[in-house]
Amino acid sequence: MKPIEQQDNNRATRKTTHLRSLLIPLVLGGLSVLSTAATAAPDFGNCQVTGTRGSIKLETVTPGALSVRPVLPAPGWWNGDSPDTIKDGFEYCMAANMAYRAGLDRVIVVNRSFAQVVTGQAKGFDIALSEITITDERKKVVNFTDPYFSSDQGILVKKGTKVDKDSIKKMRLGVKQGTTILPYLTDKVKVEEHPKVYTDAAAMYAALAAGQVDAVLYDTPNVLSIAKKSEGRFEVVGRYDTSEQWGGLVNKDSPNLAAFNKLIAEMKKDGTFDRLATQYLVPSLGADPAKLPILTP
Repeated sequence: MKPIEQQDNNRATRKTTHLRSLLIPLVLGGLSVLSTAATAAPDFGNCQVTGTRGSIKLETVTPGALSVRPVLPAPGWWNGDSPDTIKDGFEYCMAANMAYRAGLDRVIVVNRSFAQVVTGQAKGFDIALSEITITDERKKVVNFTDPYFSSDQGILVKKGTKVDKDSIKKMRLGVKQGTTILPYLTDKVKVEEHPKVYTDAAAMYAALAAGQVDAVLYDTPNVLSIAKKSEGRFEVVGRYDTSEQWGGLVNKDSPNLAAFNKLIAEMKKDGTFDRLATQYLVPSLGADPAKLPILTP
């Protein structure tokens, strides 16, 4: 018979071995969960991403993600009413393709004041894709990518409102703060009443619905999409051909301008922009912007 002390030691050893056999699977299981979380599948919403993943490098404010600032609402461009609900649209999927080709896993949609963005005062985003017109004045405080879309300024009114190049000068007009149409109306069209300026597009459209203004002027694709969604309440009666081009906006200290330009050039060449326009813009606009009548100042 073994001494009592030795029997106790043997029992202790068996107990320790048993505990280890129970703990090891638990530890390994926990590590497996952590590993799975760390390698979660990339999420690009409903977008089809193409090109070569990781073919270009971006330095982003959030590791593993591209933070993008949109203008909402913008049907066709950003489909959704809030950052959390957006899963596709021309500019959202443009950003998703940029992120994918940069080896990133997702797009983060961030809210920043449009006025602060175009004056270089906003932080916490990598690029603004907000239907922003490239101007020399804005270039003084921010940098623009090469253009990715050409646009002009559409005139949105309540259904049945008659507008021509003379009558518009006497109308109560609404514009969005920070947009290029305000100086165009005051300096070239020479309107009689200074346009009302709204901090966001939603407030501007609400003012039109409430009869506080007779017409609002904004990027033609945007007002066309609003008219299509209005169930006949609004219509786009014409446009000013301002020869505007949209570009991505980055702050002056951004290290990514050359990389974004390369990505835009790739997407022009490989047909990505044409595919996105066909998929998201044509169905949401309800009309061909090029066929709208042009008003001269």
